[in-house]
Amino acid sequence: MTPEEFGSFMSDADALMWAIEDDPLLRSTIVAVMFLDGVPDWEAVRARFARGVRLIPRLRQRVVEPAFGFGTPGWSDDADFDLDYHVRRVGNPDPETDRVVFDLAATQAMRAFDKDRPLWEYTMVDGLPGGRSACVLKCHHSMTDGVGGIRLLMLLLDLEAVPPPTGPDPAPRALPQFRPVDVARHRIGVQAGVVGAAVRKAPPIARGVVDLLRADAVGTLALGASTVVSAVRFLAPAPTPESPLLRTRSLGRRVFGIDVPLADLKQVARRLEVSLNDVFVGTVLGALRRFHDALGVPVPDLRMIMPINLRGDGGGLGGNHFTPARVMVPASVADPVERIELFHDRSRAMQAEPAVAMTEQLATVLNLLPRRAATALMGSMFKGADLVSSNVPGAPFPLFLGGTRVERMYAFGPLSGTALNATLLSHDGTCHLGVNVDTAAFPDPARLEADLVAALDEVLALT
Repeated sequence: MTPEEFGSFMSDADALMWAIEDDPLLRSTIVAVMFLDGVPDWEAVRARFARGVRLIPRLRQRVVEPAFGFGTPGWSDDADFDLDYHVRRVGNPDPETDRVVFDLAATQAMRAFDKDRPLWEYTMVDGLPGGRSACVLKCHHSMTDGVGGIRLLMLLLDLEAVPPPTGPDPAPRALPQFRPVDVARHRIGVQAGVVGAAVRKAPPIARGVVDLLRADAVGTLALGASTVVSAVRFLAPAPTPESPLLRTRSLGRRVFGIDVPLADLKQVARRLEVSLNDVFVGTVLGALRRFHDALGVPVPDLRMIMPINLRGDGGGLGGNHFTPARVMVPASVADPVERIELFHDRSRAMQAEPAVAMTEQLATVLNLLPRRAATALMGSMFKGADLVSSNVPGAPFPLFLGGTRVERMYAFGPLSGTALNATLLSHDGTCHLGVNVDTAAFPDPARLEADLVAALDEVLALT
């Protein structure tokens, strides 16, 4: 492990994700579940997290809001940090089933964070059938995105059941402590620097625009117009979900997981010449089609929030490096091949939108609005979507915690105002599908789970 760099202030995108928590339906809580093949030594687990807290600054920092709401929040050292608040251990009251783990994950997804503490929690569950255990991890999306979360998790896990000694830890770095006025003062300085830089750059930029107009006036104006149109389309309100069955919202949550061999899904993707994510989303849409058919309601094309990864190979561990694009997805198409290929085409078109590359700039504009107005605007974008889907690549090799092997690993992403979040997390040759649903839209989650299993069987038959 080596210390990782984290910014002391939220980016505009992270700050917007934090601000919209004023609406509890838009809470950005990420929950992950790991099932282990045994029970790790508790003191070894606790020591690992104690070490992680020393090495990863964000784990011991809390959010400080700027005075008068001016600027983005800061990450301040928590002088009252208590590891035992964040790392806990509970027993399974029913040793015949794993259900308690999923129930705990659903409860964690519903419950808001204590905003005066660092935004993460870890709970180990003992007493699962077969002498196994599990752990439930929870963090806020403003800390990191799904890809960054996996990288963070890798720092807390081992590559061997009995890892070699790690050697002495580097001395923990002193972290800044902020008051609200300090955070606001920092933002004033940043804004002054931005304005100064803009003034200095204005003449050469203007000359460059003139040169472009002289060389290709029509093309330059068309590009500018298309960018504006793309940004408007990106932010346009869509207050009503497309499905009449998925329009009710609540704070009720249920989660479940489904497993499928990674090689099988990849084989389907190769045959259809599409991506693994295309096959995954096509499967979820097939399940939703079955869900509607069983209730006698024709399924329309649905509106889906699709996180587009902007991190690339870098990006560090902290912060978010994705944009939440909305795309109409072909749930109404019965044929699985046609459905997958059509989604492939639509998602590629969405990723080519000019607004996708402007995420931080758009977030900056939204953060200039009063907090209530920004929350309302984001709510009008997200609550009108039917579902969220995400694909997070995990480790292609075994991982261990306290001498026990990680058997299964699920990620349950936030609903963000929608009815369903389906997240595919690959780990050691298996795809683990984590599903988080709003119980007002899906009062019988078991029905949707059965529909997903049937849709998977239909897609895997394409191999």
